[in-house]
Amino acid sequence: MQKPSVSASSDPAPVYLPALCPLDPSRAEPLPVQIFLALHAAMRAGRLRGDMTLPSSREAARSLGLSRSTLTSAYELLRAEGLLDIRPGKRPKLCLPVIRPASQEGHEPPTVSCRGRAAIQDLRAASYRVTQGRLAPGMPDPDLFPADLWARLLRRHARQDHGDSAGYGSYHGSATLRDAIAVRLRSDRGLTVSPEQILITPGTQASLTLITQLMTDSGMTVAMETPGYLGARAAFLSAGARIVPVPVDEDGFRVDALPGTARLIYITPSNQFPLGVRMSLPRRLALLAKARAQGALILEDDYDSEFLWQGREIAALAAHGDGSGCVYLGSASKTLLPGLRLGWMTLPEPLVAPARAIHRNFGMAANLHAQDALAALMQTGQYRAHLRRIAHIYSRNGQKLHEALRALDGVKTAPPSGGVQLCVGLRKRGYEIACQEALGRAGYRVGRLSALHVPSDPDDSTPPGSARQSHDPSSASEDEGLIIGFAALRADDPARIAEILRRVLGA
Repeated sequence: MQKPSVSASSDPAPVYLPALCPLDPSRAEPLPVQIFLALHAAMRAGRLRGDMTLPSSREAARSLGLSRSTLTSAYELLRAEGLLDIRPGKRPKLCLPVIRPASQEGHEPPTVSCRGRAAIQDLRAASYRVTQGRLAPGMPDPDLFPADLWARLLRRHARQDHGDSAGYGSYHGSATLRDAIAVRLRSDRGLTVSPEQILITPGTQASLTLITQLMTDSGMTVAMETPGYLGARAAFLSAGARIVPVPVDEDGFRVDALPGTARLIYITPSNQFPLGVRMSLPRRLALLAKARAQGALILEDDYDSEFLWQGREIAALAAHGDGSGCVYLGSASKTLLPGLRLGWMTLPEPLVAPARAIHRNFGMAANLHAQDALAALMQTGQYRAHLRRIAHIYSRNGQKLHEALRALDGVKTAPPSGGVQLCVGLRKRGYEIACQEALGRAGYRVGRLSALHVPSDPDDSTPPGSARQSHDPSSASEDEGLIIGFAALRADDPARIAEILRRVLGA
């Protein structure tokens, strides 16, 4: 007697796999895995039920145009997950409860906590656009990144058997990198700290979030520069702080405007963002004295201190006195690339242990192999040589852009003393957005000065970054201008930018 085939008419029709399994041989996943994932997705969507059968491996291979071994492997993956019952002489049967697509009627979506709602409300007011593209402010020239050298260092450290680098490692950072940073801070910034006082983070924003969570209570007063870095404001608001903006003039942060209630003070004294002014030594000393008198902690973001080329370099603010009232923030975002996600912070001794605890609990560790590569760059002198080379290029680029724009009647600009961007003030009010958009059409992604205004309260009706009326002088910001990056400046850029602004401003 002939044995009944698995395709006998008494069995229910099997699932038609070509309709459920769109396969792409160019994808990274092997074909058996693609079949497994497609069927798994169909189960979750309720398109497959527990009373359904799949075609035999031979039938499925024929319908999909694949080898039988491919289907056998896919079915074995499903069986290993307990989703398929495979028996000799029978079609594979699905082993899952009846799944119906979830109805949206009466379904309550997850709700955000009260704390979460407050953070969302505050951060919406503090939102800022991270500008990327040609001549974006705050961006280094990626073409100057020592890619070949960096790749060699990464390969070398990945091949070596590092106890820390092969596992989770030290959350507060590679000991080798912390040693190298301590040496560099002492020689270049006049700051004497032990490696134990240094934490390695994924960047300045992570450092700000960490110290804010550690030091800020709800309702605490935090002072920061205006215009200024709105990422710092976002970190402070997320912790429930009350922000008090402090104006900046040609000598930097206005210490006389510092509120006596401030317990945290955020500044960029070396190269103020975005105006590019350097805080004078008398102001620095006055700030240290006032902060000490009122029990405030200073957060010194040593922004672009590697690129200072006009006048005598001043030591880091944290280098004055015993450094007990300052937290110092640095990163490799401008010196190498932001995408490396490498930053560091130094802490007064009493804050080291609690900061390390938050650092670990918040998962703020940076990639260990990248840390080892940066340590090697610093220890061999290659990092310093790289800084000298790019600082020379950036200095030349900044001067060229300034020279091209300073003759325009409609703008006001000073020679850059450092950094990677130029702040260009607009004499004609109400034209800021028009200038930005005209430059954007030409491929330049520049920032707006008015977008970096720091309001004192999250309920300010004009949040940072919001668009103002572009040609209505009565509605224009008191300080309007453009923030133009020059790190990646090309030979024809200064003249092109000047011509675009001339047309828009009628200068």
